[in-house]
Amino acid sequence: MSQAPSRPNIIVMTLCGMFTSMVVIAFARLAFGLILPPMRADLGLDYQQAGLLGTVTALGYLCFVLVGGIAAARWGARFTIVFGLVSVAAGFAGLSIASTYPVLLMLMTLLGFGTAFSFAPMVALLATWYPERRGLVIGCMTSGVGLGTLLVGLLVPLLYGWFGDSGWRMSWGSFAVAAMTVAVLVILFVRDPARPVLGDGEKPPSADKWQIYRNPRVLTVAVVYGIIGMTYIVQTIFMVSFMVESGHAESTAGRYVALMGVLSLAAGPLWGWLSDRWGRGNALTASMTLVTLAMALPLASQTLLTFFLHFLLMGFSVNGMFALIQASATDQVAPRYIPIAFSFVTVFFAAGQLVGPALAGGLIDLTGNFRFAFGLTFAVLAVGVYLTLRIRRFPV
Repeated sequence: MSQAPSRPNIIVMTLCGMFTSMVVIAFARLAFGLILPPMRADLGLDYQQAGLLGTVTALGYLCFVLVGGIAAARWGARFTIVFGLVSVAAGFAGLSIASTYPVLLMLMTLLGFGTAFSFAPMVALLATWYPERRGLVIGCMTSGVGLGTLLVGLLVPLLYGWFGDSGWRMSWGSFAVAAMTVAVLVILFVRDPARPVLGDGEKPPSADKWQIYRNPRVLTVAVVYGIIGMTYIVQTIFMVSFMVESGHAESTAGRYVALMGVLSLAAGPLWGWLSDRWGRGNALTASMTLVTLAMALPLASQTLLTFFLHFLLMGFSVNGMFALIQASATDQVAPRYIPIAFSFVTVFFAAGQLVGPALAGGLIDLTGNFRFAFGLTFAVLAVGVYLTLRIRRFPV
């Protein structure tokens, strides 16, 4: 692949992005569900306390993601990413030895804080360096989440087998080593683009942040990203339970989830590559339409075939949907404003992830039926598809 000599190697930079998303999303956010049962039993936590630990991580991310974007615009993405990774590593290391609940809350919040300073600036950095392959490089970065999820599924049970009741502590410790390793890789191989020299009276990017926040194109992308965050987390938390409640085996549901994870590894790069050639809006509309169709299938019928098709379509399209909305966010502003714009739209995503489980869980408790919750999810996704049609008409 030809590239300008002034740019860093695209493969090395993309690998650093993959490893960053693996640490701050798969390890810091998604692994908690697998580590929680033995951790809860060992520390004597009730389910309310355990649920709050997951909530404070999301809150830490939501509260600081804008700050992370502004920091990247002011001091450089590389410094900000390393700072975030070191913060996440400190959180992992603390969790490997902590035993008191207040300390656990503080450390889980630190994971969200560190993620806010790592993920969005890395996406912005890749988009700035490789604008003509923006979809592909962001798609490859999102595949790191799928890779990390697979590694967690293999590593954590293995550590339980080796270390027994201390296996959950060793899991957090292993994540700390991984986070520090990735921080070193970022220091060695990641570079910031040259900063434009400000002319007389010209303001730095952070001074124009309110103009970015009011930009109607940025706001449209932000709402769609919020819809994706809300609906994806509902699917992640409740779809397996819906399948089991419909009379199907948990082991079968687990295999379907694994199938979705394996497919998602290739989905991000594939959809990103397609969007670079077909158009971001066209590809985003197609991928989000497939996700909406996948969500409709279990509503129409709860057979094993419809659940299989649901997870098949989700695996094929959901990571692409993530990559494309993230790339779309970087398309709406000049390169110097990308860290701020992407952090802003990520606030909507994080808010959707907070609202979605509470709303869906309340509907399930109220009605005693999963169909109402997923019916709402389908309706919200349909609104998202309509908004992607507007994104298709945005000027390049």
